[in-house]
Amino acid sequence: MPTTVSRIPLSGSTHGRGVKVVATATAGTTIHTATSSATDCDVITLYAFNSDSSAVNLTLEWGGVSAPDDNIKLSIPASSGLTLVCPDLVLRNSLIVKAFAGTANVITIHGFANRVTTV
Repeated sequence: MPTTVSRIPLSGSTHGRGVKVVATATAGTTIHTATSSATDCDVITLYAFNSDSSAVNLTLEWGGVSAPDDNIKLSIPASSGLTLVCPDLVLRNSLIVKAFAGTANVITIHGFANRVTTV
Protein backbone atom coordinates (compact mmCIF):
# COMPACT_ATOMS: atom_id res chain seq x y z
CA MET A 1 0.00 0.00 0.00
CA PRO A 2 1.30 3.47 -0.83
CA THR A 3 2.06 5.86 1.99
CA THR A 4 2.42 9.61 2.32
CA VAL A 5 4.70 11.42 4.73
CA SER A 6 3.93 14.91 5.99
CA ARG A 7 6.28 16.84 8.30
CA ILE A 8 4.24 18.58 11.00
CA PRO A 9 5.12 20.78 13.97
CA LEU A 10 4.85 19.34 17.46
CA SER A 11 1.27 19.67 18.68
CA GLY A 12 2.49 21.23 21.96
CA SER A 13 4.28 23.93 19.98
CA THR A 14 2.99 27.29 18.82
CA HIS A 15 3.70 27.52 15.07
CA GLY A 16 6.80 25.31 15.32
CA ARG A 17 8.45 27.20 18.18
CA GLY A 18 10.14 25.40 21.07
CA VAL A 19 8.09 24.00 23.94
CA LYS A 20 9.32 25.17 27.36
CA VAL A 21 9.41 22.36 29.92
CA VAL A 22 7.65 23.82 32.93
CA ALA A 23 6.89 20.60 34.84
CA THR A 24 9.38 19.20 37.37
CA ALA A 25 7.51 15.92 37.99
CA THR A 26 5.03 13.60 36.34
CA ALA A 27 2.77 14.24 34.50
CA GLY A 28 5.00 16.47 32.45
CA THR A 29 4.53 19.32 30.00
CA THR A 30 2.81 18.14 26.80
CA ILE A 31 5.21 18.05 23.86
CA HIS A 32 3.22 16.16 21.21
CA THR A 33 0.02 14.15 20.83
CA ALA A 34 0.32 11.48 18.17
CA THR A 35 -2.17 10.79 15.39
CA SER A 36 -5.43 9.22 16.56
CA SER A 37 -5.08 6.45 13.97
CA ALA A 38 -4.33 2.90 15.08
CA THR A 39 -2.57 2.19 11.75
CA ASP A 40 -0.91 5.48 10.71
CA CYS A 41 1.93 6.80 12.89
CA ASP A 42 4.02 9.80 13.86
CA VAL A 43 7.79 9.43 13.61
CA ILE A 44 8.98 11.96 16.18
CA THR A 45 12.37 13.71 16.38
CA LEU A 46 13.15 15.90 19.39
CA TYR A 47 16.02 18.16 20.41
CA ALA A 48 16.51 19.88 23.78
CA PHE A 49 18.19 23.16 24.65
CA ASN A 50 19.27 23.91 28.23
CA SER A 51 19.66 27.61 29.03
CA ASP A 52 20.90 26.94 32.58
CA SER A 53 24.56 27.18 33.66
CA SER A 54 24.48 23.55 34.87
CA ALA A 55 23.44 20.26 33.31
CA VAL A 56 19.75 19.45 33.90
CA ASN A 57 18.08 16.04 33.99
CA LEU A 58 15.24 15.61 31.50
CA THR A 59 12.63 12.85 31.51
CA LEU A 60 10.46 12.19 28.45
CA GLU A 61 7.23 10.32 29.17
CA TRP A 62 6.69 8.33 25.99
CA GLY A 63 3.00 7.53 25.59
CA GLY A 64 2.34 7.11 29.32
CA VAL A 65 3.62 7.92 32.80
CA SER A 66 4.67 4.50 34.11
CA ALA A 67 8.28 4.33 35.31
CA PRO A 68 10.42 2.83 33.93
CA ASP A 69 8.26 1.54 31.04
CA ASP A 70 7.40 4.94 29.52
CA ASN A 71 10.45 6.95 30.64
CA ILE A 72 13.42 8.13 28.63
CA LYS A 73 15.89 9.86 30.97
CA LEU A 74 18.95 11.87 30.05
CA SER A 75 21.09 14.79 31.16
CA ILE A 76 21.08 17.91 29.00
CA PRO A 77 24.42 19.79 29.10
CA ALA A 78 24.52 23.45 30.07
CA SER A 79 24.13 26.00 27.26
CA SER A 80 25.49 23.65 24.61
CA GLY A 81 23.07 24.20 21.75
CA LEU A 82 20.58 21.58 20.62
CA THR A 83 20.98 18.03 21.98
CA LEU A 84 19.26 15.17 20.16
CA VAL A 85 16.96 13.47 22.70
CA CYS A 86 14.67 11.44 20.43
CA PRO A 87 15.89 10.08 17.09
CA ASP A 88 12.83 9.08 15.05
CA LEU A 89 10.75 7.14 17.58
CA VAL A 90 7.24 6.06 16.58
CA LEU A 91 3.93 6.78 18.34
CA ARG A 92 0.26 6.48 17.36
CA ASN A 93 -3.28 6.04 18.72
CA SER A 94 -3.43 9.50 20.41
CA LEU A 95 -0.61 8.66 22.83
CA ILE A 96 1.17 11.69 24.26
CA VAL A 97 4.82 12.66 24.71
CA LYS A 98 5.32 14.70 27.87
CA ALA A 99 8.47 15.99 29.55
CA PHE A 100 9.65 17.12 32.96
CA ALA A 101 13.02 18.42 34.11
CA GLY A 102 15.06 18.77 37.29
CA THR A 103 14.73 22.56 36.97
CA ALA A 104 11.63 24.35 35.67
CA ASN A 105 11.71 26.74 32.70
CA VAL A 106 15.29 26.14 31.50
CA ILE A 107 14.80 23.29 28.98
CA THR A 108 13.15 23.97 25.63
CA ILE A 109 12.14 21.10 23.33
CA HIS A 110 12.29 21.61 19.56
CA GLY A 111 11.42 19.13 16.86
CA PHE A 112 8.86 17.75 14.47
CA ALA A 113 6.84 14.69 13.58
CA ASN A 114 6.73 12.95 10.24
CA ARG A 115 3.14 11.73 9.95
CA VAL A 116 3.11 8.52 7.93
CA THR A 117 -0.32 7.80 6.43
CA THR A 118 -1.37 4.79 4.41
CA VAL A 119 -3.25 5.91 1.31
